[in-house]
Amino acid sequence: MSEKLQKVLARAGLGSRREMETWIEASRVSVNGEMASLGQRVEETDKIRVDGKLLDAKATSAGDLRVLLYHKPTGEICSRIDPEGRTTIFEHLPNISNGRWVSVGRLDYNTSGLLLVTNDGDIANKLMHPSQEFEREYAVRVKGIVDDPMLKRLKDGVELEDGPAHFERIVDGGGERSNHWYHVIIKEGRNREVRRLWESQGIVVSRLIRVRYGPISLPRNLPHGRWREVEGQDLKVLLKSLGMEDKAKEVSTVRFERKAKVPRTSRRVFKRR
Repeated sequence: MSEKLQKVLARAGLGSRREMETWIEASRVSVNGEMASLGQRVEETDKIRVDGKLLDAKATSAGDLRVLLYHKPTGEICSRIDPEGRTTIFEHLPNISNGRWVSVGRLDYNTSGLLLVTNDGDIANKLMHPSQEFEREYAVRVKGIVDDPMLKRLKDGVELEDGPAHFERIVDGGGERSNHWYHVIIKEGRNREVRRLWESQGIVVSRLIRVRYGPISLPRNLPHGRWREVEGQDLKVLLKSLGMEDKAKEVSTVRFERKAKVPRTSRRVFKRR
């Protein structure tokens, strides 16, 4: 069964469908040794190359849509390979028969918390695209004196080296001295944005945890380094938030087999805030 080339490339996690169309127009993609054309359809047996590099057939093959919630600990990176030999998140994810895992954004080495991964690159790109304005909520422990004028500046906006940024909301989480917590929300995924916003005010972030991404929250009973499937009604809610109602109707309620190390706790683990 044939599919449009840009859809296949997006599923492989190379970018959005629109981005893939520009790559095809720029003659960066070939099929069976011939330069690809916009709107071209391909089959699983076709040899697809991007910038001369052959794509793995598993990465482009269609399969059941899967989305995982991974509780990333500090000390892991979100790249597949690290020259320094550090642990990557992909070492702790389950094997997949179709395609490959694509992380939805990143968390830096010293940040823990919720990380979504999926086998559908197109959905991953939609989840990360700035136009979606998905809320990212973080619990942050800070060191330094924080006053009301500072909080107002952080909500109104401050100038960072890559442009203005601000927190959508800031909620005092309590604590004293060097153990004071706040919950903050941003709608962008810029590199180290939460840390840099606080640092712009002379405040040091001593701990940072992502606790929510859009409608998906980090379950309190999910240990570090473990994952859970986003499935059933929770997956439908996520897809609907992307404007993908048609795809949400296709979501199967069949639960995927989990590795034995994943604790068998409550089936309903996601809550909307």
